[in-house]
Amino acid sequence: MEETMKTKAVIFTGNSISHEDARKILKANYQPPVRRFQLEKFVQEGYKVIGIIDGIFFDRAAVGHREILSALASGVKVVGGASMGALRASELDTHGMIGVGKVYEWYRDGIIESDDEVAVSTNPDTFEPISVPLVNIRETLKAALASGLVSEEEHDSLLKLAIDTYYPDRSYFGLVKEGAKRGLIPEEKKKSVLDFCTGNEVDVKRGDAVLVLETVKELIEEA
Repeated sequence: MEETMKTKAVIFTGNSISHEDARKILKANYQPPVRRFQLEKFVQEGYKVIGIIDGIFFDRAAVGHREILSALASGVKVVGGASMGALRASELDTHGMIGVGKVYEWYRDGIIESDDEVAVSTNPDTFEPISVPLVNIRETLKAALASGLVSEEEHDSLLKLAIDTYYPDRSYFGLVKEGAKRGLIPEEKKKSVLDFCTGNEVDVKRGDAVLVLETVKELIEEA
């Protein structure tokens, strides 16, 4: 509790980066992915910085715009990135919410629009993702294209397949297996593509989560 009161920062995460790894970067009060009606409690408890990385999607439990605006109006700095934080920051940056990272910029600039770009299914006990977010698949396939492993046509076909797959079912294994089955990539290339994707994944969400933590750290130090 003493550490929490000292830092006065609360971070909602668990999918994009684990609490254990996050604590190596910033000492703060770490909470599970944010739900509706949670922010006011921390504002009332005196927290001056709120970091939103992960949150609940696709139902009425998602963190609302009004509660973020209310926190901002109370003088609390709210930083968002990586996942739900990136989505809300792209919608509320003109009102003072601080957005950081690639995913935030993609939403802000209209490069991506759907919530399911960052959504994952998770282990309910650890919050660890058990599916792969589309933003990571996008960048990993782009890296495979740049390496010469897949052609532009193969890249585009696999990306479309990933987009058309329901978000809890997205995995590199499933993508490559179905891609080969549909003739999008040659059967003999299946293993090399899968090995590349699993061994060289571009984890955009984790990178952006680290940026949120570093930004919160700077705000605390400036206070």
